Amino acid sequence: MGSCFADSIGRRFQEEKFQAVVNPFGVMYNPASILHTIQRLVIQGDGSFVTSAGVTKEPSPCFTFLTLGTNHVYRLKETGEIVDNCQKRPQSLFTEEELSVDACADYLTKAIDLLHQLNPDMRIVLTVSPIRYRKYGYHGSQLSKATLLLATRQVSGASYFPAYEIVNDELRDYRFYQADMLHPSDQAVEYIWQRLSEVYLSDEAKTFLKEWAPLKAVLNHKPFDPDSEDYKALMNKTMLKVAALSEKYPNFAL
Repeated sequence: MGSCFADSIGRRFQEEKFQAVVNPFGVMYNPASILHTIQRLVIQGDGSFVTSAGVTKEPSPCFTFLTLGTNHVYRLKETGEIVDNCQKRPQSLFTEEELSVDACADYLTKAIDLLHQLNPDMRIVLTVSPIRYRKYGYHGSQLSKATLLLATRQVSGASYFPAYEIVNDELRDYRFYQADMLHPSDQAVEYIWQRLSEVYLSDEAKTFLKEWAPLKAVLNHKPFDPDSEDYKALMNKTMLKVAALSEKYPNFAL
């Protein structure tokens, strides 16, 4: 859950056939909105989250990744509440506010506590999105990221994965950005995915990824002649391997 960077990494989990829920109510950029998402999911009893995130009567180990984008929030003047989406309403209806380090840490602590109440075995990972916000000005964007980074140091019950630092310190080249020079390129996302996998995935999960990779490549390939006998034979052989993989890993499904 979190910023659009969470969407990018979340899609990788889904492509690799992990049971993953990704931003079910849309992108959430700040700690307050991330807390609101978790409250909606667990308090309102969203079934898909309860099943696939392991929040069940018999809790099982699972991960929740929370990716923070900004400390800027918008309050509806009429009620004073922080809104998660302005829904294209006039800007005059809202006031913009920057959450302090303590406020960000408080929202994150509440989110972590709520998740652990439902599943004490849940492993929670905090990240700060490497995507810069040009509308704040680049200096303002850096100050926003610094606030989030300081807030992550104040909370307990979660680990920190340095996606922001990897992009800015290891991938220091604009070839790792999309054309807008703000969003990480597919190559950068792949690099971060590999680093994340090294840290958090079990040996069994890594073995599965190695077995799944060649099958995924065949299934994603667009053949020149899909009606050819050679291609049909390849697909039949591939689907037999997929069936065998499903037997080995019961939770795996295309």
